[in-house]
Amino acid sequence: MKRTLMTAAGVMALMAGTAHAQDLIFPVGEGAFNWDSYAELEKIDLNGEQVTVFGPWLGPDQELVENVLAYFAAATGADVRYAGSDSFEQQIVVDAEAGSAPNIAVFPQPGLVADMAKRGFITPLGEETANWVRDNYAAGQSWVDLGTFPGADGNDALFGVFFKADLKSLVWYNPENFEDLGYEVPQTMEELKALTEKMAADGNTPWCIGLGSGGATGWPATDWVEDMMLRTQEPAVYDKWVSNEIKFDDPAVVGAIEEFGWFARNDAYVSGGAGAVASTDFRDSPKGLFSSPPQCLMHRQASFIPAFFPEGVEMGLDADFFYFPAYAEKGLGNPVLGAGTVWSITKDSTGAQALMSFLQSPIAHEVWMAQQGFLTPLKGVNTDLYATDTLKKMGEILLSADTFRFDASDLMPGGVGAGSFWTGMVDYAGGKPAVEVAAEIQSSWDALK
Repeated sequence: MKRTLMTAAGVMALMAGTAHAQDLIFPVGEGAFNWDSYAELEKIDLNGEQVTVFGPWLGPDQELVENVLAYFAAATGADVRYAGSDSFEQQIVVDAEAGSAPNIAVFPQPGLVADMAKRGFITPLGEETANWVRDNYAAGQSWVDLGTFPGADGNDALFGVFFKADLKSLVWYNPENFEDLGYEVPQTMEELKALTEKMAADGNTPWCIGLGSGGATGWPATDWVEDMMLRTQEPAVYDKWVSNEIKFDDPAVVGAIEEFGWFARNDAYVSGGAGAVASTDFRDSPKGLFSSPPQCLMHRQASFIPAFFPEGVEMGLDADFFYFPAYAEKGLGNPVLGAGTVWSITKDSTGAQALMSFLQSPIAHEVWMAQQGFLTPLKGVNTDLYATDTLKKMGEILLSADTFRFDASDLMPGGVGAGSFWTGMVDYAGGKPAVEVAAEIQSSWDALK
């Protein structure tokens, strides 16, 4: 089915929601929010100025972001219009090329920001903003690096601020099973591997792993490999891998693939045996944690996976998680793999600049934290405001990160990150040597040039 793309003006007219002062979900001055940061916003007078925001969120997610933007509107007097689209990535390019871009665009991943910055479609944010991110975000330099790209003049600059993060470096488990069997949550990768071996020696199956995902089968393994790259190599090596300065068949990358294989290619370590990894749907794989008796005791997956837990599973009681730990001996700190949305100025104005400043205020983060589906690396927030204990715990993992890196496959060319990397991991799970798989993925990348 063909989709007709229209200019930003048309999208705004059809889909926009207006953030009104009376829509504030948490009354100003009440609760443990940072109201001082809201009072600072009130010093900005944007009465009557329209600020347009275009992003990927629709439905309930759109309501969440509009609830946040309402505070900016109430404090400054701005007329804030948000529009969402499920074809955001295509639409924003059409809008920019037509000269009708919104003031602010919210990108689901930084690759498109880099492309548009190079074409001169995005306003650089300046060194002051970059310094603010460095100083106020946990692993601040990581977040600066992720939003920094060459502009139309060829010079590097910060072109976006990450607001709303997602977390992938998690291991899920059933606390009752751990307690009954006498297992403790591991604090290092060395301890995690030792625990895996002990579970197997005790006659228990340590892991549930599933790579099935229809046409996207294989992607869960890419997350494993990315996490292992961050736990075996310096962040700079990860970055060079993403940009193909370091080839896929480099020993560093092959080693990370084999680290995944240590867990996934051992029949004693995986529910159903190693042969079941590629054929098990990722949505079904965590269910083994909750069967009786359990089919497995651990499952590595991102923060969204509870959506696929069996009905009736209660977070904190039947299910919990811990940080996918790093090697103590390698001294790489606490790296975190994840994703997030990048907010950039695509049509500069006084209101656009003010809204980007709003994203630097604790109140902007706290209002979304107190709702749902939001994590932040901002160090100055009140983490007690997270809507659930689960989100609070995830937020604390994010705040303890020494390094944050974006999902590598999302930053690679589509033919690799959403193609040969996926299929290569299926081949590897099926028994093909890591060196051969890596060489084939690199050949596919070379063929794109």
